[in-house]
Amino acid sequence: MAKTDEIKKFKPYTPSRRKMTVFRSSELSSRENKPCNKLIAFVKKKSGRNNQGKITVRHRGSGNKRKYRIIDFKRDKRDVFATVQSIEYDPNRTANIALLLYEDGERRYIVSPVGLKVGDKLMSGESAEIKIGNALPMGNMPVGSEIHNIEMKIGKGGQLVRSAGNAAQLVAKEGKFVTIKLPSGEMRLILSKCYATIGQVGNVNQALVNLGKAGRKRHMGIRPTVRGSVMNPNDHPHGGGEGKCPVGRPGPCTPWGKPALGYKTRKKNKSSNKYILHRRKK
Repeated sequence: MAKTDEIKKFKPYTPSRRKMTVFRSSELSSRENKPCNKLIAFVKKKSGRNNQGKITVRHRGSGNKRKYRIIDFKRDKRDVFATVQSIEYDPNRTANIALLLYEDGERRYIVSPVGLKVGDKLMSGESAEIKIGNALPMGNMPVGSEIHNIEMKIGKGGQLVRSAGNAAQLVAKEGKFVTIKLPSGEMRLILSKCYATIGQVGNVNQALVNLGKAGRKRHMGIRPTVRGSVMNPNDHPHGGGEGKCPVGRPGPCTPWGKPALGYKTRKKNKSSNKYILHRRKK
């Protein structure tokens, strides 16, 4: 019997169970599949702190223990066929990952696209065919292709479009550049020799999951967030006052007094501005 994607609901025997849902992707291999030991790294938690022990990212801490899966974003093993051994869950990202076994015996993880199945043959290189999961230079792809794991610099590895359900589109090819449309709506020029992987990132229904309770968020390592307006004046610019007060400033601010909500922070003279043909949607 074939597996199907299922968003599971629960009987509301507690208030938090009423809205809570869990998702089991049909793409995943058996639960008995354990991650490949050679492709695992142990990462110590920082809880949002820098090398001085100061909190630089708020609302981080605790959470379940994780082992980091080493992902091959570069796809630099060229012109060698690989077989998909399993498709696995990765606690460090929204997308699932696929374990590849190359003909020379090496194993590597990649981000798993929609439609990839155990037993499929994949390849990376200029001679690779136009097939889901194959990686090749964008200049060798037909216009209109859906792509993910896109390089911005030759040989650096994929940096763009790596989260669940996302895909960019190859819109045009001209000279040594290709034009791609990113999921945000931004149109951008990238060198045609940069590699990308064909297809849409898998685990599309991940966005439909409702956590249902604060505890599941804590398991992910995210601590509670409190509105600035309910703080004291020494904690936040919006704090203080009697009852529900306005922010008391011309516009909303961050905890450090900088403008928030819509204030543009990108440098006007940034060198990569010339490669952006159309900015993302507001």
